[in-house]
Amino acid sequence: MTAVFEARGLTFAYGRPGPARREVLRGMDLAALPGELLALVGTNGSGKTTLLRLLAGTLAPEQGELLLFGRPAGAWGRQDLARRVAVLPQSQELPAGFRAAEVVAMGRTPHARSRFGATAEDAEAVERALLDADALGLAARPIEELSGGERQRVAVALALAQEPELLLLDEPTIHLDVAHQVALLETIERLRARRRITVVTVLHDLAMAAVARRVAVLDAGRIVADGAPQEVLQPALVRRVFGVAAEEWRSADGRRRLAISLPGTPTGE
Repeated sequence: MTAVFEARGLTFAYGRPGPARREVLRGMDLAALPGELLALVGTNGSGKTTLLRLLAGTLAPEQGELLLFGRPAGAWGRQDLARRVAVLPQSQELPAGFRAAEVVAMGRTPHARSRFGATAEDAEAVERALLDADALGLAARPIEELSGGERQRVAVALALAQEPELLLLDEPTIHLDVAHQVALLETIERLRARRRITVVTVLHDLAMAAVARRVAVLDAGRIVADGAPQEVLQPALVRRVFGVAAEEWRSADGRRRLAISLPGTPTGE
């Protein structure tokens, strides 16, 4: 099975050579197969967002090799890549003055075949995207009237309208309350399974990252752990990478949980 992306010895730095140059990725190796949900976790500056930008084609690696759908990343044209890769950035301002369905329809731009408006295929793709993002009921509502959680669902639908094979999400739960965070991650997992697309998402909340079947931990531009959450998110690794204490415990249903210990909080209780 061909990997959706494969990075080998990937290196990237911001700035020109000199004291101000900041190396972000240092010989990273990582790959994902079709249909995977991969969560990226790590401290600020560990290279998570930079990796997404490389996968999206907005940055080019300095050293190493990056293959997208079996071809070198640099061999892809912008429009061809946009048909296969969709990005949901940290902060996406949806355009005012439009209804939700009209905004989602903007995701069809890479597939445009005519100058004379949307096709029946476009309309079907928009409706399917709204349905899969749990936003169909928002279709006729103006963007200005939507709550933060509702706007995020529309943003997911906008990305889905591209009909991507690879969906890149940079902290999709940011600014959402816990209930909306859980609902959004459940939606992402459902659409991954339904559409069989590969999803790579950056998450800061380790508990939320456990919803993924695979977690890769970045530290100083390298992958230091990669695997199932219950195997990767161990107290010793959390302490080493994030500098905080953590404890394992089992919930009433027998599931393993990870709890972060706040300074001054008694442990073992």
